[in-house]
Amino acid sequence: MHTPSNPGRRRLLKAGATVALVCGLPNVVRAADRQIIVSDPGGPYTEAYRKAFYDPFEKATGIKIVSVARESQPVAQFSAMVKTRNYVWDVTTLTISADIPYLQAQGFLEPIGLSASDYPDLLPEAITPNFLGVDVYSTVLAYRTDTFKDGKGPQSWADFWNVEKFPGRRCLRRSPLDTLEQALLADGVGLDELYPMDVDRAFKSLDKIKPHIDLWWTSGAQAMQAIQSGEVDMISAWNGRAQAAIDNGAPVQIVWNQGLYSIEGWAIPKGTPHADMAKEFVRFCADAKRQADFTDTLAYGPTNRRSFEFIAPERAALLPTAPQNLENMRLPSPAWWAENRTTVTERFNAWILS
Repeated sequence: MHTPSNPGRRRLLKAGATVALVCGLPNVVRAADRQIIVSDPGGPYTEAYRKAFYDPFEKATGIKIVSVARESQPVAQFSAMVKTRNYVWDVTTLTISADIPYLQAQGFLEPIGLSASDYPDLLPEAITPNFLGVDVYSTVLAYRTDTFKDGKGPQSWADFWNVEKFPGRRCLRRSPLDTLEQALLADGVGLDELYPMDVDRAFKSLDKIKPHIDLWWTSGAQAMQAIQSGEVDMISAWNGRAQAAIDNGAPVQIVWNQGLYSIEGWAIPKGTPHADMAKEFVRFCADAKRQADFTDTLAYGPTNRRSFEFIAPERAALLPTAPQNLENMRLPSPAWWAENRTTVTERFNAWILS
């Protein structure tokens, strides 16, 4: 059969063939959109999440996960994304104490429809309708055992503040979160007496230690490197970062006394175009075996109580949720921080620069 030589007809036939090809391969087209961007703190977090959640989720669903490192405190970016509808990620880790109450009150969280009754094995405090907690971490005091030998390092925040008895280079977090509580604990306030917080008293206590702080850390990776390298002798750090330094061979001791624990997990910025896939990922992370695998890499406790069936006893002893560790710690007040976060943060930022 003779093929017409009309160029317009040839173009039309070519276009039609292309459409037919695309229509014949719908999965190829859809696969390009089956991807979510997940934000985490980076470093050992990314490694732990990749092993426990990202790779297994990709294998189970075919949805690709691209992970990006976020700032140590992502609330401002989270809020800006929702306001501008410019989504640079679809899911992020947040904390139940400091982040979720504020974002919920602002209406910035994507509805997920989670209920504690649907997840009976999870800690009930780890679930809100729009948040699923997957790990418990603690902000703890840690010190170098090559500086303080024979277990004679600081054992409380009052010791950390005592520069005469415990000389050395010090490091605190550049954030009012946990830091204000630590200042009050150093000033003699009990763990069960922190709230409502006496902010003026906390800042007066911080005034005393400020001249002796050699580094204010802004990310977990920075904190881990500071204590691991010996840049500082004592630090306020997330226990998983301190444990990572220990696992890397650093002479570091964790002090669980007066630790401030929180529950960390996943939330979704309201309005992200990939919300359905993001919700599927969040629910996937409730699995007991997945959470147990997370603790292999990062020493944070699971929120699924059945996870301990898959965790070796010697590893479980290093986790914040081990009874002997948890008994001397407390959860910062989500309600207090939701109400006071903005004003306290502004005051702290001004104070740090003064």
